[in-house]
Amino acid sequence: MWLLLRAALFSACLALISVNTAYAQQNKSNEVSKSQAASKASSAANGRVLKIEQTSSTYRVKVLKKSGRVVSVDVDKRSGKVKKSKDKD
Repeated sequence: MWLLLRAALFSACLALISVNTAYAQQNKSNEVSKSQAASKASSAANGRVLKIEQTSSTYRVKVLKKSGRVVSVDVDKRSGKVKKSKDKD
């Protein structure tokens, strides 16, 4: 009896772990990747990517423009929307 109960409990735990892992992978696959963020930022700022920093919800991408100015561009991880920050001198 106890053996059956333990086996059922073990199977239920494995099923929950499997579902949780699948959900986490699906959630991650919907996010914009670092390379996609770099490409979006480079196109939006019309320049070359210098650095990418990652937060929980965005990528902050520093881009060197042809004029020599450095701009920071934020790329939302979920939507991929690009928001330019102020230029740095």
